[in-house]
Amino acid sequence: MPLVTVKLARRDEPTSSEKKATLIAGITALLVQTLDKRPEDVVVLIDELDPDNWGQGGLTATELRRRRAATGRTA
Repeated sequence: MPLVTVKLARRDEPTSSEKKATLIAGITALLVQTLDKRPEDVVVLIDELDPDNWGQGGLTATELRRRRAATGRTA
């Protein structure tokens, strides 16, 4: 039984239930196609992380987003 955990950064605009369902379906289809798994055996977990609980380059995601917004960068 494959167990896939997807960690998403929580955003100001939450990821919709529809997008999450599409993500789960796509990951399941990939494992069916790639590893010949049965869809009912694939488990997908989505873990949304608070931007204060992770970082990159020594800064929290909250701070990175703040700095990017101040410079007009979106990515």
